[in-house]
Order: sequence, then C-alpha cells, then structure tokens
Amino acid sequence: MRAMIAAALVCGGLTTGGMARAGCAADAVTLKGDFGQARFAVAVADDAAGRAKGLMNVPEMPTMTGMLFVYEEPQVASFWMRNTLIPLDMIFADETGVVQSVHAKAVPLDETPIFGGEAIKYVLEINGGLAGRLGIAPGAVMQHPAIGPDPALPCTD
Repeated sequence: MRAMIAAALVCGGLTTGGMARAGCAADAVTLKGDFGQARFAVAVADDAAGRAKGLMNVPEMPTMTGMLFVYEEPQVASFWMRNTLIPLDMIFADETGVVQSVHAKAVPLDETPIFGGEAIKYVLEINGGLAGRLGIAPGAVMQHPAIGPDPALPCTD
C-alpha cells in the first residue's frame, strides 16, 4: 500500500480556480467546488478485499494522496478506523460524484462507526484535517473515471 501511495504522489497536487484542465486518470481524483479545485493521487479500492483493507496499517500518507473506495451500487456507508494508524477525512459522494457529507479527522484505531450517508457510491479518504483546510464540503463534485454512468463532472479527456 505504501508503494502505491508513494507512486500516486507523483501525479498529485493542489490547484485552484484558473488552472489548466487536468486529465481524468484512474490514479487521481479531482474535487471541484466553491473552494476551487484539488487533485489527489489515489489508490483505488473497488472490490470487497480492497475495501476491507483500505488504509489499515499504513503508518503515514503523503499530502494530496488518498484512497478512493468504489462500490458497485449506491448504499448506506459506514466506516470505522480499526487498524488505521493515521487520522483521516472521509468524503462521501453519491453515484454522480456529488459530495454528500464530509467526516473530519477520524480518530486512529477507533472502532466507533462513522456514518457517511445513504445512497453513497464513492468514498475518498485523505489526511485528517485536509478537507477543512481546503474547504471541501457537501455540494463539491468529484471527478474520476469510475464515476458514472451519469457523472456530475464527466471525464472529457
């Protein structure tokens, strides 16, 4: 996992409003909203085994990287921090990629369920506190090739 995140860092970065359009890539998530735009290098967990492991036992994560959880169908989303060693922000989005809720600074190793909402299909985990510093909030839109079939922010590349 550390190697995947480190490799993903190469394409990560933060941008704001007037940047040139970045391509849509499987190893990156772009978020756009009132705050501007942020791009995260990501590892993707799109099967049961990957989603179950998530970021467990990862001792550190570079800034502007994360993990994107992709579900087959929209569902009630609930996470916990079992065996997760770093604080995380969890960004929960619906099937079109619109952010429905943000849980800030999930506590490492805490097994208390974190409810993300109903009809959630995508969850982006990033370093704890980063969503707040960037201004990421409900209503922002997420862009990634997995979001579909009718994404709020389609890939155009």
